[in-house]
Amino acid sequence: MSSSNIKKDLERAFHWYQKAAEGGDVEAMNNLAFRYENGEGTEKDLERAFHWYQKAAEGGDVKAMYNLAICYENGEGTEKDLKRAFHWYQKAAEGGNVEAMYNLAICYKNGEGTEKNLERAFHWCQKVAEGGNVKAMYNLAICYYNGKGTEKDLERAFHWYQKVAEGGNNVKAMNNLAICYKNGEGTEKDLERAFHWYQKAAEGGDVKAMNNLAICYKNGEGTEKDLEQAFHWYQKAAEGGDVKVMYNLAFRYKNGEGTEKDLKRAFHWYQKAAEDGDVKAMYNLACRYKNGEGTEKDLEQAFHWCQKAAEGGNVKAMYNLTICYENGEGTEKDLKRAFHWYQKAAEGGNVKAMYNLAFYYKNGEGTEKDLERAFHWYQKAAEGGDVKAMNNLAICYKNGEGTEKDLEQAFHWYQKAAEGGDVKAMNNLAICYKNGEGTEKDLEQAFHWYQKAAEGGDVKAMNNLAICYENGKETEKDLKRAFHWYQKAAEGSDVKAMYNLAICYENGKETEKDLEQAFHWYQKAAEGGNVKAMHNLAICYKNGEGTEKDLEQAFHWYQKAAEGGNVEAMYNLAICYKNGEGTDRNLEKVFYWYQKTVENNKISFKNEFCNKCNQLYINYQWCQQCSSKQFQQDFSKWTSKNKYIDKFIQEAQLNAKSNYEVLEWIPYNKLSNNNYYDKGGFSKIYKAIWLDSPIDSWNFNKQQWNRWNFQTGYDVILKKLNNSSNIDDKFLNEWKYHYNCQKNSFSKFIQIFGITQDPDNSNYIIVMSYAKKGNLRKCLSDIIKLNWQDKLQLLEKIILGLKVIHKSGLVHGDLHDGNILICISKFYEINRDGKHEYRVSDFNNKLYDDMLEFVKANNTLAQEQTNISTIVQFHSQAYYTSRNITEILVKENSECLEYKIEV
Repeated sequence: MSSSNIKKDLERAFHWYQKAAEGGDVEAMNNLAFRYENGEGTEKDLERAFHWYQKAAEGGDVKAMYNLAICYENGEGTEKDLKRAFHWYQKAAEGGNVEAMYNLAICYKNGEGTEKNLERAFHWCQKVAEGGNVKAMYNLAICYYNGKGTEKDLERAFHWYQKVAEGGNNVKAMNNLAICYKNGEGTEKDLERAFHWYQKAAEGGDVKAMNNLAICYKNGEGTEKDLEQAFHWYQKAAEGGDVKVMYNLAFRYKNGEGTEKDLKRAFHWYQKAAEDGDVKAMYNLACRYKNGEGTEKDLEQAFHWCQKAAEGGNVKAMYNLTICYENGEGTEKDLKRAFHWYQKAAEGGNVKAMYNLAFYYKNGEGTEKDLERAFHWYQKAAEGGDVKAMNNLAICYKNGEGTEKDLEQAFHWYQKAAEGGDVKAMNNLAICYKNGEGTEKDLEQAFHWYQKAAEGGDVKAMNNLAICYENGKETEKDLKRAFHWYQKAAEGSDVKAMYNLAICYENGKETEKDLEQAFHWYQKAAEGGNVKAMHNLAICYKNGEGTEKDLEQAFHWYQKAAEGGNVEAMYNLAICYKNGEGTDRNLEKVFYWYQKTVENNKISFKNEFCNKCNQLYINYQWCQQCSSKQFQQDFSKWTSKNKYIDKFIQEAQLNAKSNYEVLEWIPYNKLSNNNYYDKGGFSKIYKAIWLDSPIDSWNFNKQQWNRWNFQTGYDVILKKLNNSSNIDDKFLNEWKYHYNCQKNSFSKFIQIFGITQDPDNSNYIIVMSYAKKGNLRKCLSDIIKLNWQDKLQLLEKIILGLKVIHKSGLVHGDLHDGNILICISKFYEINRDGKHEYRVSDFNNKLYDDMLEFVKANNTLAQEQTNISTIVQFHSQAYYTSRNITEILVKENSECLEYKIEV
């Protein structure tokens, strides 16, 4: 039949349907609506189609009800209205329309046009399935499988999946049927049948089945293992758009499974899957960018995809994102963000993140320090199997950090970590056995674990094992083995072992004596911070043992060791200052370090008791009883011609507890090379040489005072007091205050040696120690070259000087950088390009200079006001001294700074 004839027949059919519909035939109305909907025999007109579907439905035609529901659902010929669609689906379903029943079930399932009701959805789906509808059968199987709208029933689910799958058209049902066979759900487990249905579904085009079939081939489940076939089906599924399969395909390319290794193709599929939203793929794509695998290395892209994956919930990505923030890889370094993601990853179960989160809490990195939270996360990580966390948890228990001290728990976790292979824990466990901490003392077990840790590479354990061999307590004494392990540990950078190895070389313990090697290892240990090694290195330089003699280097290392608390070094440093070995002679420093030695009470001086009265020296070679007698016998040999000055000097001599506290009347003719030095507000300052130099101790053999005997005399400053020929006690009080502060902290105040008188005008002159570098103001150009730690140390020394003043009930009335003097300085080379660093080793407050005045704080109000004034002045001074580096000295350290000022 020709197309023209067909057209004529459709037009005639339309004509008669129209006639019948207008005559009230509801079936004709439905057919007429269908013609309008599809443009058969007339022009397509959805509104007219809707009109006649509605007329027919209202007239009771079930098919029209179903069609009208579709119009409402899709908004065809009328506005979309899901409630009206549900209404007519229900009417049609109740009228027996199977298709309407199925759609009604979908409405109930999804809550479209009505409230969601899975039981009603199941009811209608079951009715349709029993009527032979394949879609309904499939959905009914899903309801039984998931227990939606009915009780879960895997056997019924299997039944309906099987019915649909055997129908040959529904590939999804085939895939799900295979899953039932694979897992033994609703039927006996049968991997061969699972493989059969995966294969059928995959060949039918189901992408998920392709992926599952690939897994069967990969693992040899229900068929022989075949990586090439696995790769083939992974590839087919990936090309079909399955994102998870894209990820799996990328993995195959990455590792060369079933195909040749191809990092570029791996990168391609990771990228595809990541762009389609697969979180695992995002993480792996980040790894490819980070390591430059299959693409150029790009840390910014690595960070981008790691962040995407982390935000998508991938815990590994969260952990690696923290590393990006921690190290500034692909983004700016940000410890707060690192902490945030460690926390997220830890809460997500990542054990490494738990360990690192604990570390952040312990050290206050990226968050406030919180030992209890640190303990919590170490415990979580330890319970998760992290051996490093076990060791650190043990340390928490041992030291009572974030929890109560518990040596038994410490021992328990050291043991767990050691048995898990952590060498640090092995060493710590050995210490527990050695000292009987948390367990019974067991030297054999101690030796066993030292040996295990040492053989595992722990340098501390190597040193401890060497000690075991050297002492022969935990095992048989074996000096050769001791030397071997000292050497291994030292080469592994253990500082204590370096020191011990140096001793071996120095004494020739089971090795040939080798002073050069001893010097080498002392030097290495000293540079690593070992104080004993610093002292021994100084001795090497002093005596030229293993190196050329170098008194300046000897002094340097004595000083480092002394500052580190080594008492022998303190004593030797005092001798350096006394004899001018490697440094300038300095009375104040000699006394300071002798006093530090005595305070530590670990050195017995040769002349500990006075030869004359057999009384114990109260300070180095200073017998107060005998010294007072000698001073008193000499009172008649001098006078200042001023009773107040005489009394001041005499009282100082009688009460002096060391040579540093001695004041003298100094004859003017004992001061030479008297030259103008500087000008104060009310007097001139001169520099001179004191020919006698300060008193050291009484010489009983020669019956005279031992003096410092500098060959060229001793440099001093002469502070000439204008109009002072008739000085009174009130005026002298100011110098008494200075002297008392000097006694309380001699290293922080310019020393007064005594008083003399100008024969030309009878004005009195204060003889004081000479500050070699002058005042702080003159040294600012050098001070700005210091690192911030040394600048802070400078300020600390000034603060400590003020502290002495305030504790004496006094205030500094004129504090400025002209009244802060630098007594000793030293330039030394710090690198090979010729740069030098200015080191300040002592700072003194010069308490009296022209406008300076002391105010005795007799009442609380005055004291409060003046102390506040001093603090304000000091803040201003700190800013000036730091020369625009206040961000470091004031802002970052303001809390510390204010505390020290208040003290």
